[in-house]
Amino acid sequence: MSDEPLRTFVAVEIGPEVRKAATELIKTFRAPRADVKWVEPHNLHITLKFLGEVPEPQAEEICQVVRGVAAEVPPFEFELRGAGVFPHLGRPRTIWLGVGEGREALVALHRQIDKALAKLGFTVESRPPEPHLTIGRVRSGGPAISELGNLLLAHANFSVGKTTARDVVVFSSLLEQVGPTYEALGRAELGGK
Repeated sequence: MSDEPLRTFVAVEIGPEVRKAATELIKTFRAPRADVKWVEPHNLHITLKFLGEVPEPQAEEICQVVRGVAAEVPPFEFELRGAGVFPHLGRPRTIWLGVGEGREALVALHRQIDKALAKLGFTVESRPPEPHLTIGRVRSGGPAISELGNLLLAHANFSVGKTTARDVVVFSSLLEQVGPTYEALGRAELGGK
């Protein structure tokens, strides 16, 4: 066991068909050659809660809490639909795919995990959850950003496809120069099977 804290988050993964469709859409968004760090296909996920740096011994406690929540939630289907940015098109920082059908189930799961982890001392988020799949982070502006913005607007209601949430994963994230490496610390099957 290491004394180093783990950069930790809780997430739902997406199925291979939707991952492939999202990856194809990212290729379309690369066309303007905007200065964006695109998320690698194997790292695509929907974050339910970012926990920050946690001591390694606490990671198992987090996994136990997440297993308890997951046992009470049946698997559910959700759709990735629509591209957008945070905070807004005039100053994009994060490029994402939104959630259409199944959004309420993801929001409910987020809230349950948020509430359960508060018992371990994690802060309950004050903002309402906005489920999304981050696909890129803008590094700098320039003319290509407005071209990318037009592409995003053209895909504002585009359906990437449906996938089933079958489990919740507690990940650690190691930040490296080439990008983050995620390692599953624990998996909690929905429905407690």
